[in-house]
Amino acid sequence: MGCWIYYLSSNVVGLFPLLQFLTLSRSPLSEATTSPNVPHVKPSYSFGRTFLGLDKCNACIGTSICKKFFKEEIRFDSWLSPRLKLPPSYLLSYSGNYTDDAKSWRLVDITRLTTKYQHDQADKRICTSVSNTKACSIERVLRKTERFQKWLKAKRLTPDLIQGLPSPMLRCPSQRLLDRIVRRYAEVPDAGSIYMDHLTDRDKLRLLYTLSVNTHPILLQIFPDVEGWPFPRYLGSCGRLIVSASTRPLTEFYSSSPDVAADLAFQLLSVVNSMGNNDLNYLFYFVRVDAGTFGIFNNGHLFIRDASTLGIIDKQEGSQLIDGQQEYRDIFSCLASDCQSTFLSCKTVRENQNFIMVCQEILPKLLKGKFLQPVQEKIDSFLRLCANSFLDSQEVNDAATKLAEFLRPLRSCDSRFAYRYPDCKYNDKY
Repeated sequence: MGCWIYYLSSNVVGLFPLLQFLTLSRSPLSEATTSPNVPHVKPSYSFGRTFLGLDKCNACIGTSICKKFFKEEIRFDSWLSPRLKLPPSYLLSYSGNYTDDAKSWRLVDITRLTTKYQHDQADKRICTSVSNTKACSIERVLRKTERFQKWLKAKRLTPDLIQGLPSPMLRCPSQRLLDRIVRRYAEVPDAGSIYMDHLTDRDKLRLLYTLSVNTHPILLQIFPDVEGWPFPRYLGSCGRLIVSASTRPLTEFYSSSPDVAADLAFQLLSVVNSMGNNDLNYLFYFVRVDAGTFGIFNNGHLFIRDASTLGIIDKQEGSQLIDGQQEYRDIFSCLASDCQSTFLSCKTVRENQNFIMVCQEILPKLLKGKFLQPVQEKIDSFLRLCANSFLDSQEVNDAATKLAEFLRPLRSCDSRFAYRYPDCKYNDKY
C-alpha cells in the first residue's frame, strides 16, 4: 500500500492516502479550500513506499497498523502544523498522536528498529552477498538463504533456527521462550499456537527479519504491559516503523525535585528486582543501560523504554543452545551489527548485574546532591555498595533493597504521581 501526496497551493498542502485501488479520499477541508483551477503536482509515493519502509516488505516488521497511518488516525507531530510536512526520514524515532475515535488523541512513539542509514547499509550488504550490485530484490535474496529455507519447513521455532542472531534476547534461548514468541506474535491475525502453521511464508520472513534486526517489538508483544510487565504497549507496525505508547526519557528528570527523584529511583529499583523475580521464572538482564533505556509515562509510571539490550535466561528450563553454536554466521547475523562481533557466554551473566549497572550509570545522576545531610550521605553509601561489582550477589541485592526502603518515605503522595494516587493514601504498598 502507499499514499498520494498532493500539493494544492502555496498555502495549503494536503495528504491523501490510497485507500482502495485507485480511489482517492479527500477531506472536507481540501474540498472547501482548493480551487478547481489550481494545477496539481505529479503524485508521489514517497510517504508509503520510502518513509514507512513498505517498499522493503516483506523484509520488514509488519503491516498491522498501516491503515491507521493511511486514515490519518496516526499523525506525526508535524502533521498538526499548517504545512503538514513529514518529518526527516533519517531520525530514529518520532513523536506522534494516535486516535481510535477521531476525537480523543494520545501520544505515541513511532520508532525505527535501527537508523535509516543502518537499514540502507544492511540492504546493500544483502545485495552484495550474492553479487557485486548494490541494488536487488531484498526479499528474494533473503528467501533463498539456507536459514529461511529451514524456516519454511519448520513446524516449530527451535534454537537451531535462531542461532547466530545477534540480539541478546536470543543468546540463551529456551524452547519455552521460543514457543512464547510464536504464540504471541502480534503481526498475524491468528496467534495462540506454539506451532507455526498459522504463519504464512511472508509472516515467517517478517518475524525472522525482526528477530535479526532488533527484538524490542517482540519483547513488547510477548511480555505485554497489561499483564504487569514493565514495557510500553505495542500498538502495531507498518513497514519498518513500530508504534508504541509514548514515554519521556529518564534523562529529562535528572534535574527533578527530590521527591520526584526518590519516586523514580524507587520505581527503577522495583523494576530491576522484578526482572530477576517474576512468576514466569525468567531472568531479564541488561547488556548495557543508559538514560534512554528507561522512560516515564505521563502518569509518572516508569517503564523500560528500550528493550533492545535485554537478554533473557530461562531459570526454569535453562538454555537449549550451547555457546559454541552461536558462532554460526549468515546474512541475518549482520543486519544490525558487525558480523565480527563476539557473543558473550550465557554462563557469564550474573544475577546482580542489573543492580550494578543502574547503580553505576543511572541512579547517581538521578539522586546526586538532591537531599540534605545526613540523608544524602546515606543514599550515597547504599549506591556505592550497590554499584560494587566485586561484592557477591547477596551483598549487592541487600544494598539495593535497603536503598529502596530508604527512598520509600522520601516520596510524596499527591496528584503529580497519578499512577499511585490516591491509592498511596490508603495502601501501604505505595
